[in-house]
Amino acid sequence: MRENQAGPNRRSFLRNAGLAGVGATALGALGAAPAAAAPASPANPADRGRGRWNPDGESRQFTVAVMPDTQYLYWGSQNSINPEPQEASLRYVIENSGNPDRNIVFLAHLGDLTQDADATSFQAVGKAFEIADSAGVAYSVLAGNHDVSGDDTRGTTPYLQTMGPQRFRRQKSFLGSDASGYNTAHVFRAAGQEWLLLAMDWRTSAAGFAWANDVIEKHPKLPVILTCHEIVGPTYGDEVYPYESGDPENNAEFSGYGQTVWDSLIKDNDQIFLTLNGHYWPSGRVTKKNTAGHDVHLHITNYQNRYMSGGGMLRLYHFDLDRNTIDVETVSPWILQKDPAERNRLEALEARLTTSVDRFSMPFDFEQRFAGFIPVPVRPARPAGKVLVPGTLAYWRFDNVDTSGGAVTAVRDLSGHGNDLTLQAVAGTAPDALVRTDDHHPDQPGHASLRFAGGKNPLHGAYLTTGPRAPLNTETFKRGYTIETFVKIPRDWDGGNNGNMPVLVRRGAAGNAGKHGKNTDPKEPVAQLMTTNNGREVQFNHYPLSQTYPTTNWSHGLAEDQWWHIAVVNDGHRTKLYVESALVADNPFTDSVGIASLGLPWLLGGHEYGGALDNVFHGWVGDVRIVGRALRLEEFLTR
Repeated sequence: MRENQAGPNRRSFLRNAGLAGVGATALGALGAAPAAAAPASPANPADRGRGRWNPDGESRQFTVAVMPDTQYLYWGSQNSINPEPQEASLRYVIENSGNPDRNIVFLAHLGDLTQDADATSFQAVGKAFEIADSAGVAYSVLAGNHDVSGDDTRGTTPYLQTMGPQRFRRQKSFLGSDASGYNTAHVFRAAGQEWLLLAMDWRTSAAGFAWANDVIEKHPKLPVILTCHEIVGPTYGDEVYPYESGDPENNAEFSGYGQTVWDSLIKDNDQIFLTLNGHYWPSGRVTKKNTAGHDVHLHITNYQNRYMSGGGMLRLYHFDLDRNTIDVETVSPWILQKDPAERNRLEALEARLTTSVDRFSMPFDFEQRFAGFIPVPVRPARPAGKVLVPGTLAYWRFDNVDTSGGAVTAVRDLSGHGNDLTLQAVAGTAPDALVRTDDHHPDQPGHASLRFAGGKNPLHGAYLTTGPRAPLNTETFKRGYTIETFVKIPRDWDGGNNGNMPVLVRRGAAGNAGKHGKNTDPKEPVAQLMTTNNGREVQFNHYPLSQTYPTTNWSHGLAEDQWWHIAVVNDGHRTKLYVESALVADNPFTDSVGIASLGLPWLLGGHEYGGALDNVFHGWVGDVRIVGRALRLEEFLTR
């Protein structure tokens, strides 16, 4: 209830950072009840979707369900008990733990389970939560101001007798409690990593805060979600519907007690990245910087003022570590389970809340935010010998390039076939137009790249070329091939000056190779891997031996300032283009055997048209490997 207030590969990142046996840590130094076992083992995929509590602890997409104040459903002293909405939400959590699109791994209640703290109310609450207990749901509860009075030194209460730590002793996610029993710690497994959730009392004493700080200190590599009944409240009201929320990303502020929680627990613990509280309404959020200078997201979620005390509403936090996003939605399972045609007017309005304070997405770079306590693992460089797979024709990497003279002048072919590269430059080009850098794709074998500062209008830059007698010049790839590289496009890329810029080009005009027919440009090279001027799409255009006209593969647009792995694979009949090992859409079914050749050199970073240089790459290029056969995904340089 509201009161007056005073005023939020690297894919293996969290998986590799997981800690074993966190549940075995004793909290006895502060009178804790160390009743936890190790976190649950990964679920059996065959059991998912069968109405059992069975989340996938390894999936990089998971959901934390949040249930705020349900107080008006339990008002026993007034002989008003309505558990059905909450029971529907508990069943929803269980059923959607096994749904890969939901993968609910934990449920957190934010307090004010009852309106009156009466024993009859808690008896009904306890019975409702038996649904969760019988299914083995990992969940937490905490006391709100309608459940208890005073701070956590109050002694026994109906809340503690019904929902105290003894209720969780059989939960694998239960880590322990403080001496009072009102503050509890829980560990759940998600994304191959353990996560710590603290459920703190309505009013925590100095001893309670000391206990919580000690729990975090003893688990220094766990991201922490803090739940408490009161931390922030909204800066706007509920006078109109839909609510006029102001700035939805900055419409909450600390209460007086919330400031105490910030000062005593949050600001100096960098592991706390998200706090969740009820008590106030309407919902809101704000972001604050902690002592380490990192964001802490502080959210209020509470629907007790809405129809049927919120109808057992759930706030669902969908974590997606691949997209670096937390998507948030708010639903009432109790209403959703009803036939839409049978819902009354208020149920139709409340089934899903879709305003900007109840349905939103938070960009969240998990690696960066957690790097202070979970260092991002750096994949070590791999020796050339480890990636010289059978059939390798050329392999260029730049971690051992001689730069003693300042600029890059030559790059050796590490395959041993003699396809070495030498420097060429447009007249008047600056000496630093082609330099070696340590920047690289995180899954790249060599920890270096070349930075090209090229373009057109006017033509400028430096590039590399194979020698006139390099074996690669005459190779026609009749049995298939794989061309791989890594590229990064800079933020100053410009479509007019840098469009259609070359990554790797085989010299020789198509017309001179006897090519003609549909889509043929007789002046263009016989093969070119490039990025277009139309949204920086990857294009591989080549003239096969099997036809007189070209085959072209296209990708989607590549974002700037981000490394991308590109692979072109031909199995002797069909050519396919991959970006980050993902097959792109525009891969023609045309039968394309080999690549036409006029015996001329290959250009790395340079492009010819009609036999004359007309463009130079702008950006970074990492390792380049050419193999005379089709590679499987597991053979790519990123693996």
